[in-house]
Amino acid sequence: MTLSTTPALAQAPSTGAALKATAPTSAASGYLIPPSPIPQILDAPTTPSLSISPDHTTMALFGRDAMPSIESLAEPELRLAGTRITPRTNGPSRERFSNSITLEPVAGGAKREVKLPAKAQLSYFIWSPDSSKLAFANTVEQGIELWVLDVGTAQAKRLLSAQLNATNGSPISWAPDGRSLLVQQIVATRGPAPTLPRIPNGPVIQENVGRTTPARTYQDLLTDNYDEQLFDYYFTSQVARIPANGGKAELIGKPGIFSDVTVSPDGQYFLVTRIKRPYTYLSPMGTFARETFIMDKGGKQVHVVQDRTDVVQPPLGRDMVNTGPRSIQWRADAPATLIWVEAMDDGDARKESAVRDRIFVLDAPFTAPARTLMDLDQRFAGITWGRADVSLVQSRWSTTERTKTYVLNPSQPAKPRLLWDRGAQDRYGDPGTPITEANAMGRRVLRFAPDGNTIFLTGDGASPRGNYPFLDSLDIRGDKPQRLWQAADPYYETISVLLDDDGRRFVTRRESASEAPNYFLRDLKANTTKTLTNFADPAPQLAGIGRQIITYPRADGVMLSATLYTPPGYNAARDGRLPMLMWAYPREFRDADAASQIADSPNRFSRPGGASHLFLLTQGYAILDGPAMPIIGVGDVEPNDTYIEQLVSSARAAVDKVVAMGVADRDRIGVGGHSYGAFMTANLLAHSDLFRAGVARSGAYNRTLTPFGFQAEPRTYWEAQNIYMQMSPFNYVQNIHDPLLMIHGEADNNSGTFPIQSERMYQALQGNGATARLVFLPHESHGYAARESVGHVLAEMITWLDRYVKNAPPRPAPALKTE
Repeated sequence: MTLSTTPALAQAPSTGAALKATAPTSAASGYLIPPSPIPQILDAPTTPSLSISPDHTTMALFGRDAMPSIESLAEPELRLAGTRITPRTNGPSRERFSNSITLEPVAGGAKREVKLPAKAQLSYFIWSPDSSKLAFANTVEQGIELWVLDVGTAQAKRLLSAQLNATNGSPISWAPDGRSLLVQQIVATRGPAPTLPRIPNGPVIQENVGRTTPARTYQDLLTDNYDEQLFDYYFTSQVARIPANGGKAELIGKPGIFSDVTVSPDGQYFLVTRIKRPYTYLSPMGTFARETFIMDKGGKQVHVVQDRTDVVQPPLGRDMVNTGPRSIQWRADAPATLIWVEAMDDGDARKESAVRDRIFVLDAPFTAPARTLMDLDQRFAGITWGRADVSLVQSRWSTTERTKTYVLNPSQPAKPRLLWDRGAQDRYGDPGTPITEANAMGRRVLRFAPDGNTIFLTGDGASPRGNYPFLDSLDIRGDKPQRLWQAADPYYETISVLLDDDGRRFVTRRESASEAPNYFLRDLKANTTKTLTNFADPAPQLAGIGRQIITYPRADGVMLSATLYTPPGYNAARDGRLPMLMWAYPREFRDADAASQIADSPNRFSRPGGASHLFLLTQGYAILDGPAMPIIGVGDVEPNDTYIEQLVSSARAAVDKVVAMGVADRDRIGVGGHSYGAFMTANLLAHSDLFRAGVARSGAYNRTLTPFGFQAEPRTYWEAQNIYMQMSPFNYVQNIHDPLLMIHGEADNNSGTFPIQSERMYQALQGNGATARLVFLPHESHGYAARESVGHVLAEMITWLDRYVKNAPPRPAPALKTE
């Protein structure tokens, strides 16, 4: 597909001349500029991010870059094996960096600005286990450097010149003793990059001989032998050990393409996953052949965990997994103990089996047979280590959306105790997540109270009133948590770090409808709250916006909810009904009660960023944000079997509610969404007359182009052909009579939402005389990053909605039927 390098300005012939922006203006570059105050908000300074040291004594505040320019997005990138990299730096492309570091004591005291190189581009921050140092990367013109900050002196020092290889994730980790860092670096002898042959060596051929290997649709894949050469060149790295105080790098083992290199908690071994040939042109590198092995600290291979000699696609369907070891990891609370999981039902969820997954354990020196730690009747979902006699094991069965948590004594694993068995989608019944802390080896383990039996839990605190996060204690010998603290009106407040062993002192991040998020130190014993940061409102122009959670029933009795925003100072009795944009995203549920639960808080501080639809508040619109669009299927009934009916019913209930409230004008409501929300938007225009116009961003519209499943749909096109066809708005464009604006990044990398989806949908709309507009954003991916692109998207949305929603005439009355 050939894409233009400027936004497409196209409209169906029936609408007359091409659309011209009204309030927005055009910059010299050709990008539209949205009306005030949107540019001022977009260009406001960004709020720093914050990290607290493992010993909880030091805060590091990281200043952040503003949105990148389209020039930076236009920098050459390589799209290889499902990833995108910048060849100039040997790191990821489209990265957002930090540009400053400020240190501040949690207990209070002077701030210390860290002196950094000019035009610093910082990433991959990681504290040393003893909190005395902070390692990070700095991206420069020719690559990525390794730096270390001494927290005591606030002095930063470069340890490695532009040699880090970050093509496959973070290239930095600390040794458990904190005296050195483990890095992946560019192979010193690799030479110049491969060059594209001027004359092809021959055709690109793929062949399958009777093997059934279904795969979902992916983007940025290898396409030919030249791509394979580039992949080998840029992704091959050398593992090395760098002294934290400076010194010569010690090379460990041989170079390779490593998807994971993890040091054991005692620092004596490395768990390594190396990608090898054969590759495939059908899926990302995670499916390539690979081997996982253990090598000692000198680089000698001492044990092979898995040797996968061929390409292996993930099986399709809920709870379907590959056979062989998976979730291979170190035990966090032991010196060098390996664990992994294997399916006992051949990975086939359709088979009857009392044991679905088995957890195996193997201790150093890895010469004895592996032993069973635990059998599960669901799929393994994770393990939180505590100490020799305590761990928490989680499992989940997605087919029924049930989840279990067990208390397991790893030293006596024969008798695990079931702690919770509940609905995985039940937010109101969620007991929370265990709080962990870094142990002496830098690994996250359960935080225990002094009695040795009590752990701490924190969670959203979802309820019919909204989310009120909490802190609980739980004696692991029982199952009834004790509430220690919970956020209360008018605040939404979450636990960031627990500071003591009895759960009485902790750092929170607190916000309200009128107060920007900031960090606070709470002391429950002293009943005090101390302010740690004073971040300002990044968009004071939106102070005073209205925000409330509303609830309403769907026709089938399912209760729904949404967040209703109104412009600053709006009063329904005084100001009357407003034009409205409804912005949504459907989700699948296996339980109607779970689908009815509220998933927001009435006390959130709401300020838009990026290309947020909430910017329409500055232009006199009400916004119905996140109206629940549950697609429910119970038992053997799949949710998508009645997708259209449930979607339209949910949308109608939302429209009826806001009209009944006197906020929205039924004749001036638009609908929009991003990705699956764009798919929803096109379907609502095709199957209802509830909306005057739609905005569909980065969507997919023809499900035959995603034939091996999409979202949570487990069936293939050939197994549920009618469902795929019925759900595809492409098949119903003749029914779309309301204007549809489609926007798509021409470099979309999301699975399923290929740009051709929008191109073909627009072609179908145009061919059927619809009012439509298609905008392709140069260099943009699934989400939109460049400042110019973001401004243009907002300008397009405002112009479209002003024309077809805000200033829309009343709908013509239906013609009277005659005998």
